[in-house]
This record gives sequence, structure tokens and C-alpha cells, in this order.
Amino acid sequence: MTSSSNNDTFPSILELNVGGQLYTTALSTLVKETDSLLGQMFSGSAKTGVQRDSRGRYFIDRDGILFRYILDYLRNSKLVLPENFTEKERLRQEAEFYKLGGLVKAIARDGGAVTQTGRPTLAPINNTPQNHVNSVNANAIGKTPAYITLGYRGTFAFGRDGLADVKFRKVTRILVCGKQMICKEIFGETLNDSRDPDRVHTSDRYSSRYFLKHNYLEQAFDMLAEGGFRFVSCCASGTSTIVGSPESEESKWNHYNEFVFQRS
Repeated sequence: MTSSSNNDTFPSILELNVGGQLYTTALSTLVKETDSLLGQMFSGSAKTGVQRDSRGRYFIDRDGILFRYILDYLRNSKLVLPENFTEKERLRQEAEFYKLGGLVKAIARDGGAVTQTGRPTLAPINNTPQNHVNSVNANAIGKTPAYITLGYRGTFAFGRDGLADVKFRKVTRILVCGKQMICKEIFGETLNDSRDPDRVHTSDRYSSRYFLKHNYLEQAFDMLAEGGFRFVSCCASGTSTIVGSPESEESKWNHYNEFVFQRS
């Protein structure tokens, strides 16, 4: 990774790599608030140069998913968040990092309280009826309610008397369906989004074209459990074929399974 000098002339249209998420925006947008960190970085007045990744894109080592709201604020001069947005505290931290005082205040007005230090914080969650406990607990730890579906096509072979051979189960690929931002949150760098035409992870877009970079179902299940998901349903289909001669009595089972997980 390289660093550009303060004397660089920035192009009018820039490609950004923010924490692995790619953005294209106008230079005028980034320097709109001249006193902000972005204004300093892309006007050349920052003390240090702007880093570049291996493909020459300007690199910022921050939360790439939340950066979309930073850009939206700079473009529109106002804060617009999705319904049931639960990451205001993290967004506030990003706004403070980028030295966007107006955005910090807007987050406070949008439902946060301001402490004696002037820093907004999320309002406490009130007691709710028992039938809403799951939803409240999810919001309390900053987890958005969601569904994720895992699907995989695989095979396993049986020999004589139904004994499985050493290649008991072969998984060719684990498919992931769900909201883009939630899938990225749960699977991180193990998520392969190269087949999706819209690779900018957002809170309101879904994808059925993701797959994992590994073939370990148990690892995927562990990551879902750690993210607050629980198994709710599944379906399966399959066919059986004879491998080799009929006398071998060895059969190969081809199957496709889907598992549905929910975070309340």
C-alpha cells in the first residue's frame, strides 16, 4: 500500500476504498466541509498523505458500510437514516472521526441524548411487554432483526452395507441469501460478493448471489450463532445413483439443502 503526498492534485472523480467497501464520488463532495478530516485529506492540507490500495484507489481504514451515511450527509447536508436503524452510536463515532460536527448534532437530534461532555449517546431502552423481549434484546446489542438463508449442493457416497467412505460429505459451494449489509456483518471477509452486480453493501438491498470462500458448514453455522441468529427451518432434495457396476452396491447421493436462520 502506498501513500500520496500532500502536493498531489486530486481528480474531480475519485475511487475510494473504505474498509474494503468501494465508493465513487466527486472531489467537491469530499471537500464540502473544509474543516472536516475528509476536507483536509482531499484538499492536501492534512499533515499526512492519503494512502492508496494496490489498485490505486484512495484508502481509508474505517467502517466501509457506515461510510455511505457520511457521503449522504455531505451530498445532501442532512441526515437520513433507514427505518429501525440501530447503529447510531457507531455512526456517531465515525462522524466524530471525520470531524463532522453538524452530523454529530444531527445524530443527537435523531433520537440520541447528549451527555455533559456534549457527546450524543443512544437513549436507554424502556421496559417492554414480554412478547417484545427478543426484539428489544436484539436492538439493545445493536443487532438488526433479519433472515439469512444458507444453501449448499453436495454429495456423499455409501459403500456395501451402507458404510460411508472416507469422502463422506463433499460440499461444492455454500450460497448465502439475505440483506447485503447483514451478510457482510456476519461473514466478513469470508463472504465472496464477486458475482453480485451491485457490490456496495447497503442496509436496504438484498442479494441471492453471494457465496462463502470456504466449504465448512459448521464454520458458517458458528458465525451465524455468534451474530445472534438461530435456526428456524430447512428443506432438502436429492437423488441417488449407482457408482461403478451394480455389483459394487456403492451408491452416491446428490442433494441440495437450504437452512433458514432468523435474528429477532
